[in-house]
Parts: sequence; structure tokens; C-alpha cells
Amino acid sequence: MKHLCCNRVVLALLLFFNFAHASLQDKSAILYYGEHISYPMVGIHDYIIVQPDNINTHSHGFSVYKDKMYAYVSIGEIDKDTKEYSQIDKAWILTENKAWNSEVMDIRDPHYQEFLFKKMIEPQIDKGFQNFFFDTLDSYQLAAKTKEDRAVYENALASFINRFHEKYPHSKLIVNRGFEIMDKIHNSLQAVLFESYYHGIENKKLGYETVSADERNWLDKQIKKAKGYGLDIIAVDYLPYNEMNKADELVQKIKKQGFIPYVSDRDLNIYGRSSKNALKREILTLIDETEHDRITQSAHQYGALPLEYMGYIQKLHDINKEGLPKLEDMSQYAGVVVWLSEYYKKPDELIKWAAELKNIGIKVVFVNNFGIEITPNILNPLGIQVVENISNNLQKNKVTYQDKMMGFEMAVPKNIGYYLTAKNVRPLLRIEDTNGNSSTLAAITPWGGYAVGDAFMTEMDDNNIWVIDPFKFFVKALDLKPLIVPDTTTENGDRILFSHVDGDGIMNMTEWNPTMFSGESLYESVFSKYKIPISVSTIGAEIEPDGLYPKISPQLVKIAKKIYALPNVEGASHTFSHPFSWGEIKDGNLDAKYRLDVKGYEFSIDREILGSLNYINNDLMPKNKPAELMAKTIFWTGECRPPEDVLEYVYKHNLLNINGGDTTISNSSPWQSLISPIGLERGDYYQIYTGAQNENVYTNDWDGPFWGYKKVIQTFELTDSPRRFKPIDIYFHQYSGSKRASLNALKDVFDWALKQNTFPIFTSEYILKAMDYYTASIANDSDEWLFSGMKDLHTVRLEKRGYTADFKNSKGVLGFKHFEDHTYYHLDDSEAQMLRVSTKRQDAAYLIDANAEVIQSKNGQLSFKGYVDLRLHFNLPKECTMSSKPVETSRRTEGNEVYLNYKNIKEATVNVSCR
Repeated sequence: MKHLCCNRVVLALLLFFNFAHASLQDKSAILYYGEHISYPMVGIHDYIIVQPDNINTHSHGFSVYKDKMYAYVSIGEIDKDTKEYSQIDKAWILTENKAWNSEVMDIRDPHYQEFLFKKMIEPQIDKGFQNFFFDTLDSYQLAAKTKEDRAVYENALASFINRFHEKYPHSKLIVNRGFEIMDKIHNSLQAVLFESYYHGIENKKLGYETVSADERNWLDKQIKKAKGYGLDIIAVDYLPYNEMNKADELVQKIKKQGFIPYVSDRDLNIYGRSSKNALKREILTLIDETEHDRITQSAHQYGALPLEYMGYIQKLHDINKEGLPKLEDMSQYAGVVVWLSEYYKKPDELIKWAAELKNIGIKVVFVNNFGIEITPNILNPLGIQVVENISNNLQKNKVTYQDKMMGFEMAVPKNIGYYLTAKNVRPLLRIEDTNGNSSTLAAITPWGGYAVGDAFMTEMDDNNIWVIDPFKFFVKALDLKPLIVPDTTTENGDRILFSHVDGDGIMNMTEWNPTMFSGESLYESVFSKYKIPISVSTIGAEIEPDGLYPKISPQLVKIAKKIYALPNVEGASHTFSHPFSWGEIKDGNLDAKYRLDVKGYEFSIDREILGSLNYINNDLMPKNKPAELMAKTIFWTGECRPPEDVLEYVYKHNLLNINGGDTTISNSSPWQSLISPIGLERGDYYQIYTGAQNENVYTNDWDGPFWGYKKVIQTFELTDSPRRFKPIDIYFHQYSGSKRASLNALKDVFDWALKQNTFPIFTSEYILKAMDYYTASIANDSDEWLFSGMKDLHTVRLEKRGYTADFKNSKGVLGFKHFEDHTYYHLDDSEAQMLRVSTKRQDAAYLIDANAEVIQSKNGQLSFKGYVDLRLHFNLPKECTMSSKPVETSRRTEGNEVYLNYKNIKEATVNVSCR
């Protein structure tokens, strides 16, 4: 672990935004040197300092926050355990810093300076880092004993820092101390960091110590100069992990000195405290992947959705592979869910760990079962006594107590299973047998809660159905803070609409014309008729000359070119050989039985993904196709379960991905367990799920009825109300154009969608919004909310209807809209947005809803750009006037609300002026 030098030796439409006293406007910083960074925890900060070797620069979170991230580089020392240590010249070593097991280096040596650039800095720039934090600047003082010697080192150090700035003028730089050379380097700096103002690290044993008043007075004199140059000053103090409850008080003391505070432990691998801090959004969920992949686990399929709807993020943790996390590694989590499909082999360890979570302020819930084999005393540390039920007559059992959150989708079954007696709890369900023996099968407890057996979910007709209300249960049991939720379903007040097409069956012949291909049928009846954005993929093996159908390839290529020439069509790939089982890839190869068997083809990920995309872009796309509509997305094939290394390939090549998830809720099966979450995390990468399933599911694997896709309209309606879980995603295959019934069903679905007030976008745009959900960072202070990382996701939702926005004290908020019991707030695309919610009526001018993106907002002016005829809806007080360029086709006014409609116009700028 590298280290810090630890002592002084070593609308009102955006017209009005004023911020009075809001602490969320204070600058903040975080130093996180751990291996698994949480972007929701760090993203809110203005300065994010990290160990670059611990950061995956191909992840979405890094791409969102890289402008605020600073890569640690030790300038004056090199740790003996770093990989670069073996490359140093021993002649560069001045002395040893025994406390940190490092060598003090000679910054005067031009060869060492080149080493720093070539081996320590440029590799990080090549990885994607732009900004840097230089540490151990003053380590030379361990070797330089005279004033004259120190001056030589200081000149060399200043020269190196200024040379860095000249070499990389767009890189921002923070240095640790460097007070002695501040006059020479201040123009090269963004900020100055120092440590140990009140609490620091003792040098010899690296323990914790209290800083003396004399040392603090010395620091004040040194810092004064940096302050005079207008630089941000970051002050880092240290507390033992078990004393972090004192951190907030210490932060306030440091703030009063005019510094940006950060308080953490000495290793900087926990999420410490600063002047503003992110809300914990992540829920650690323990699973067991011994037998089943995480994508098929009930914990993910059913548990992620309610958490995501409430703004939280499920973090799956394979307990068998990774063990139980250390308590000191839990600082990012808002709660823990234990949802194990197999019994954990160390039951005492699991129960002890769960009981200890309470000591660090984290609650845990056990669901479905306790994740262990039950013995009489095993649950005693949780205050639960258990007796196995030998005989259970369901017909005669009776419910003696039932909380309102029970019986959510299904009446409570009366099965007992185990007799559980829990003290000092809030019971949710108690069942009694004919002998008067009762069992508390669900409860809220001091340490969290539990719901086991049929008190949690029950099975009927191969569906798992919620017995307990998961939205209320998880909130109460985990004591979750109500969040304003980043929302992937809505933008500018309207429900998002996109459509994507898997390439399968472009070569199928239509049943009414044996000379017409299915792809041509879709071109004529869907792609060219419905002028909304549609993302169309092809399978290389189906259309390319060296694929399965070389004789008809010219005809299929011609059809694909016609489709991609349409201005409302975005390119995508359904791979080359359509792998059926991605998990069967072994050593980079996939047997032909798990994919389309193309003669002479040797499987490779390159050919499947990047090769297929390049073929589409180079051979099928018209030369004048806008760059943003070129193929950059993979639509997963087969069982849609790409392993982590395949996802890594996608992210490393800056590509997007979608498919998977099984959202099939319908009137005949109206169960929320049939709604999928937004996506699935594997390592540092996310597989983004579809908004609804395709016609293959609604037609019983294409066995019929072929009009079955009409049923997806039920899915769209049930995922809109009473909770809007999903956008509208019209997802189908090329073969839907081959039968009259399927084609007519498809038209019915498009016709229905076009009657709704929607926000049409391309699939690639939705994917980016979905990815933002998992990395967005949120801070809250009373009625004020600060959002960071909302790069493409521009909507937040409050689960209350009667709220408005205080525009005078908000920033980046374009407007809001009430829908049923929810309030959707529209955000701009700035780096961070501040929302102050209010219950007061707003007389300001603001956007209520629009079917187009706001591409610019300033000085009372909003510029819109969309894919269909514009439809805009504003609140406009009587003292305000509104004009549009070009002029709207029609205008309608109802009270303070103004509706602008445009014919054959997709871009417009609206100006608002208020007296």
C-alpha cells in the first residue's frame, strides 16, 4: 500500500440560482485506496484520490468520474513492494524510510525524473487517468541536512512539477504539502493537500496520535501562503476505525479553518467523511453460486427489483467463493440481505457475523431461510429460539397475527415449517397450530429482520409470488433512508420508449409471398413506416457471404443496407455465429453445438463482437450515416448470459450491451416477480437487461399463437402503474416479419405505443442511462439533494405527489411532473445538480414534460432536439411570455400551462421572459 507523507518532515427556468448556507455546496474530497471502489460513495466529491492500480479504467464509473479522479504517484519515495521497484537504479536512492518500507529517491537526478514520467505517470495516462496527486514531496528532507542541500532538492522538485504541467497542461495536479516551493509551483496546481491537523499518524509504529498546538501553528503558517494563491486546501486527519463515530465532529472543526476536510483511517481503504458525503445506496446480498449462476438466483431475479425501485443497488456476494466480508470493509453498505440457495457450511460464523453487523450500524435480513441448517440453539445470538416442526396440519393452523405488509400478492399460507420464538421484535406474521404452539415466521428485529418460508414468497403454477410486501419489508428491516431515486424509465416527464430488434430470421420467407424475405417485410411495414428510433441488429452468419447462406447473401445484404439507410434506424450486432450458451466458451473457443455451425469458422470473441460490428459499419452502413447511429452495441444471444471476461471485452472496446432479463408480467400472471431489474453486475461490468421480453416468449418459443406479442401491451401497462418499473421497449426478432399474425401484432404494439406520451430514444441511449443508475452518487441535507454522475440519466423520482421544486435554490433542475403518486424531476446535463424540494406552489416558469432532449439551457432559454414531431408542455406564470424558434405549429393555454406542438419539426429553442 502506498502512503501519504505523514508529518512535516517526511428555470425559474435556470434564471435564478442562489445558494445560501447550503453545506452541499461546500467542496469535499475523498482518498480511497481500497481495491473495490464504490462509485456511488465517491462520486459526489469534488476531489477523488485513488491508487490507480486498484482502479479499472474500463468501468462505467471511471468514465463518468474520471475528470474528478486523481491518480496517486509517490514522487519522493518508492515502496519496495511495488512492481516498479525492480526497475529503479540503485544510484537514485538517497536513504531508507524504514517506517514505510520504502526508499527515498533523488529528485535531482534527471534519469529518475524520466523514470517518474515513463514508468509512474505515462502508464496511468495511457490507462485513462488525466489528473494526478503527487505524494512524498518533502521526503528529500530525510537526506538533506543543510539549508543549501535542501535548496538544491527544492529547485529540482519545483522544476519537475512545472515540467509536468508544461507536458500535460490539461491535467490537474494536487500535491501533498510542498510548502517550501509553493512560490515556484502554485501556477501548476489545482489544490494542496496536507495531513494531520488535529489527528495524525505516529511515525515509528504507524499508530494514531493527537497533533500538538505547536505543530498546528507551524502548519497554519505554511498553509497561509497556499491560501494566498487561491488554491483549494485539503486537510486529511486520521482516526482509528473503531473511533470513526467522531469523524463528523472532526470534519466540522477542520471546515471552520477554511479547509476541505477528509477524515479516514490510516490505510485509507474505508469510506471516510468530508464536508459532504454520499448516501449509502448499496445493499450487500449474500448468495451461493456453487450450483447456479447469479443470473438465475432468486436473490437477483426477485430481490434486485424492489431495491432498485427504491434507489438502492444490489451487490451480489458469493459467500462460498469470497467468504464473509470483514466488518471494516462494510462501510459502503446501507444493509445486508442473506438470500442463500444452499446452506452455508459455517453456520456459527454466519450467525455471529450477522449479529456483529449491528455494532457498526448495519442491519441484516434473512429471507426465504436463514441460510444454514437449523439446529435448536443456532439462532440464539439473534435472539431466536427454534424447534423443528414434526407435524403440521395446514388445514387447522390459524393466523393469530398478520401485519399490513403481509398478503402483498398472495394470501398468507398457513405452513409453519419451524417454530420460531423471537423476543423484543415487531412480529409481522404469527401462525398457531391446533395445540396452541405458535411460530413467528416474519419479524422486524433490533438487528434487522427475517421472513422465512411461505411468509416471504410462495410458489404457484411455476411462479414465485410475493407474500410479504418487499418494498415495505426491506425498508423497515434494513432501516433504509427514503431516497430521491435516479429513474431509468422517464425523461422530461414522459415515459421512455425505445425499440430493438434481434437479427434472427432476416432470411425467413414470408408466408404470403415466397419471394419476400422477412427483413424486407419489416422494412416496408415497420422500419420505414414508424418514424421512431429503432435499433436493428444482424447476425453475421445469416447475411455475410462467408456465412450460412452464401447464395442469398447478396439479397440479404441489400435488405440490410436499405434498413440501415433509414434515418430512424441505429445499427447493432447480434454477433456473428449467435452463441447459444456463452458460459460454454472454454479457452476462447466455443464448440459448434453451442452456436451456429458455419463451415470453416473458428470461433473467436473478436470475430463475434468487434468483427461483426465492423462489418456492419464498414459494409452495410451508408457513408453519410451519423456517427452516433453507427453500430456500437451488442445484443446478447441465446440464453443471454455473457461471463465476466466477455463483458470485459465489450467494455474495453467502449461498446454497449443489452438483452437478458425476463419481464413478462401480464394480466393472467400479474406477479411482480415477473419484472426484471435494470441489469446484472459481474465484476466491474454491467449487463443491461431489456425493458420487456420479445415475441418469442409471447408466442411460446415461436410455436404460436403468432399474434401473441400483442400481450406485451399488458406488460407495458402493468410496468407503468401503480409503479413505473420499466420504459416501453418494443423488442422483437427479424422473423416477426414472416407471418401475417406476428406482423399485425407488431403493428398493433407500435400503434399503441405511439398513442402514449413517450420520450423516444435509441437503445444505445437507454443503455447509458441504465449504466448511470449504478454509479450515480447522491448527497442529502434536509430538503436539499445533490446528484453527481447523472451523465446520461436525467430524471429523479420522489415517491410523493405533493412536492414541487424550489427553483431559486436549485441548480440544473428544468422542471417537474406529477404522475399518479410520484413526482418526476427533470435535470440538465451538468456535472452536478442540486434539487431543493418544496411543498409550496411554484409560480416560476418550468418544463412540465417534453418528448425531446434538452440540449442547452441557459439565460431563460431551452433548446430541444428529438426524433419525432416536438411536443412541449410548460408552466408559464402570467407575468411571463414565451416565444419559440421556429414558431410552433399550434399553441394551447390552460391556466398557467402552455402546450406547444410542432409539425415536421424536431428541433426548437424556447425563450422565456418574466417581468
